[in-house]
Amino acid sequence: MRIIAGTHRGRRLLAPETEETRPITDRVKQSLFDMLMPRLENACVLDIFAGTGSMGLESLSRGARHATFFESGRSPLRLLRENIDALGFADRSTIMPVDVFKWSPKPETADSADLVFLDPPYRFLAERASDLQELAMKLAALLSPDGIVLFRHDTSDSLVLTPLIPHDRREYGAMTIEFLAEWSKRDESHPRGMGVPPV
Repeated sequence: MRIIAGTHRGRRLLAPETEETRPITDRVKQSLFDMLMPRLENACVLDIFAGTGSMGLESLSRGARHATFFESGRSPLRLLRENIDALGFADRSTIMPVDVFKWSPKPETADSADLVFLDPPYRFLAERASDLQELAMKLAALLSPDGIVLFRHDTSDSLVLTPLIPHDRREYGAMTIEFLAEWSKRDESHPRGMGVPPV
């Protein structure tokens, strides 16, 4: 695992010690972030089920203003903190060591999220579908007018996360990444607030 591009290009990241997290491959990460690059400058990023932080840290390297990492596993949390410190991103990072399903955001005191990485353990699509639906509603409330959620799941699975609406999807072997948006918020006057968000 490594940072693909940006200010910390080539820096190695500590990888998960167990199979409780599923780090994305460098090839897929590069393809995905090449599409996201126009959105990253000064963005506020949420990395949900962050593991050791690969997606949020890549965003910070490429110009994101701040990343909030949600992770409750003891081993991934330790490695996440070490990765953040090693890259010097502590002042642009917040770690939320909580069960995200029990998290209660306060929109009046939180920044809007421009980019959300939603990468639940694959088993959650069956075991905790209703919890994921409730989480989607919380995330939709925090999205900026042109914000998007990248939902990673097994290609054989599907889950509608109302009110987040898919507008694009990319398949990488057995893995799918869906691009979701909350359409009622879209601001056509915003530089990135187009009818279909560019990816």
